[in-house]
Amino acid sequence: MQLYHHPYSLDSQKVRLALEEKGIDYTSFHMNPITGKNLRPSFFRMNPTAKLPVFQNGSHVIFNTIEIIQYIERIAVVSVNNDSIAFSSDEVIQWMHKIQEWNPKFFTLSHVPEKYRQAVSKFFRRVLIARMAESPDLASSYHRKLKEAYHTEEKLRDPEVVRRSKEHLIRLLDEIEDSLSKTYIAGEEFSMADRLSKTAYIAGEEFSMADVMFIPVLARLALLNLEDEYINSRPNMAKYWSLVQQRPSYKKVIGRYFGGWRKYRTLAKTWCFIRLRNTLKKY
Repeated sequence: MQLYHHPYSLDSQKVRLALEEKGIDYTSFHMNPITGKNLRPSFFRMNPTAKLPVFQNGSHVIFNTIEIIQYIERIAVVSVNNDSIAFSSDEVIQWMHKIQEWNPKFFTLSHVPEKYRQAVSKFFRRVLIARMAESPDLASSYHRKLKEAYHTEEKLRDPEVVRRSKEHLIRLLDEIEDSLSKTYIAGEEFSMADRLSKTAYIAGEEFSMADVMFIPVLARLALLNLEDEYINSRPNMAKYWSLVQQRPSYKKVIGRYFGGWRKYRTLAKTWCFIRLRNTLKKY
């Protein structure tokens, strides 16, 4: 099984968290979307949208994040000899879809300093043009991606687009804060010792694929230095965020790239790559 992904991609983080939580072995291929590695012809032929992640098991290729996670669940149930592993409940699946409905693209880009955003966008467009020249048979697909890049820049100039994305995020955070609150209230019937031995997650007392879907959203807010505004201002979510950061899957998938000082190293590495390629005019 192969996973084409990158730490910058929220959907990639979701799938990798699922793989780690379920204990599934896979071969990892990093495809940095900022440097345009996901635009290489070999990958672009398999996935003309160039979106990440892509999960491949033999001839079976899946592009949809939730479908990948549900496929991983099926693999875990069949291959892992553990009676505690089961398919996600209807409630969990509903939460998965609700979380996935929020597109982080415009919210994220609106919080990136314009200097860096414009430089990356310009580099990305040059990579697309270079790939068109290298692979004429894919020119029409690359041209669609180029139009999409220009369209993204145009929409970012519309404050209404960014406002809608922010409001959608706030509604999602408030709904999950309320869900976590209900979980804590439900535990009040237990003794203090019992309550301390329990953990409150999005869909109940057990960690689920709903949490796998949501953790990268909080990690993105932390990366953008927005923890106080969006996470710490919600007491149950602040506790939840502190809790999930202790999981081994989080530390491996997200923490090693964006925990503390590591985020500066990860971002600086990409920025230096772009500056060097621009200087050498190698796209």
